[in-house]
Amino acid sequence: MLTSQRVVSSLPADTRKIFIAYSGGKDSHVLLDLLSSITEIKPKITAVHVNHGLQAKADDWAMHCQTIALNHGVAFQCIKVNAHKHKRQSLEEIARNARYQAFCTLLAENDVLLLAQHREDQMETLLLQLFRGAGVQGLAAMPVSSTLGKGRMIRPLLDVSQASINEYAIKHNLHWVEDPSNKDNDFDRNFLRNQILPQLKQRWPALDKTVSRSARHCANSYLLNESLAKKLFENIYYKDDGSLNIQQLLELTDKEQHLLIRYWFDTLQLRMPSEKTIIKIIEEVVKAKQSANPLLKTKSYCIRRYRNKLFCFKTDPLDLAEPERYWDKKSNRLDLKGSILSVCDASEGISKAKWNNSEVWIKFRSGSEKIKLSGRQGHHSLKKLFQEQEIPPWERALIPLIYLNGNLAAVADLWISADYISDAKNGCVQFNWFKK
Repeated sequence: MLTSQRVVSSLPADTRKIFIAYSGGKDSHVLLDLLSSITEIKPKITAVHVNHGLQAKADDWAMHCQTIALNHGVAFQCIKVNAHKHKRQSLEEIARNARYQAFCTLLAENDVLLLAQHREDQMETLLLQLFRGAGVQGLAAMPVSSTLGKGRMIRPLLDVSQASINEYAIKHNLHWVEDPSNKDNDFDRNFLRNQILPQLKQRWPALDKTVSRSARHCANSYLLNESLAKKLFENIYYKDDGSLNIQQLLELTDKEQHLLIRYWFDTLQLRMPSEKTIIKIIEEVVKAKQSANPLLKTKSYCIRRYRNKLFCFKTDPLDLAEPERYWDKKSNRLDLKGSILSVCDASEGISKAKWNNSEVWIKFRSGSEKIKLSGRQGHHSLKKLFQEQEIPPWERALIPLIYLNGNLAAVADLWISADYISDAKNGCVQFNWFKK
């Protein structure tokens, strides 16, 4: 039976604020009605409507949602998002991502977001994932509870049937809006819901129960896989740069390698790679010769290796390369494409007199730069110095070189030329350089 207590029991004991994702449709209206009926809970509730601007009546729906929320005595918030489709992007995915990004900004610690997804939604999600060839994590479909931003996202109706929700809505005389796009079978979920599932449920009436049970089994299997992956991952993951130890990765079985690469992508908050992509990562990058400089690049990330490390970047570092820049010294900070360079007072470094009386340019490697270092004989090529520091080739092109009056005086915060180094107490400057 669908009751308010069933929803309340899903809330953590320390819940501060409760946000209800309120589309104005039947399911979210039922969730709002259930929770707002509890007097002690009502002051914590805010009904949140996301206006995607995709329908002609989108603004009217927002007004409807505001009216319903106020009639229930709860706070209301409407968030407008840009969910317009771009080339090669799924409108469903764009709209969903826009919603979750909006919700994420709302939640503080101990706040919860409640979604009204139910058992049929879970069944649809599992089947869509199955048709896409998803692994165990995808087939686990939607979790009842998960983190979102600083708070939690909870689906208290996930084991409730659509029939129970319909019965409640009719019994309590609720009024909701119907999104006409729900009838558009160009969307995968709508096609499945409108054309396929009615026929399947004629043959197997309890299909939503059995498929949801399969999702729970997959979720349990995924948790076991994740536990194994975490133990293996801790041995080969470098937290400082987010890379993996290639030699240790190669010592694992093929299945363990695949498991760890998926876990790695999850850690980096990237979309799960397909099996085909994982094989390419292993064959073309992981197993490449140490002397090679392989690159596997997609729209969302690029994979590189250097010596015994495997790297994954959301943006190819080489895309951040830029031309030389003049530093007018009006500010102690210079914003570069992918990093920030700043200057500060120090007891050792470049003397303030030289710094103040020089024209300063920031340049980047052309390939033949040399620098003289204190305590070392002769001049040293930057290439060899970078190799000594095990700095990957793609990072070297982004390291700012500081020129005073046309002469190389310093390399970011790594080295200062022996020709410029000084130890005048409180009369010097040093550099700080960090990536954005």
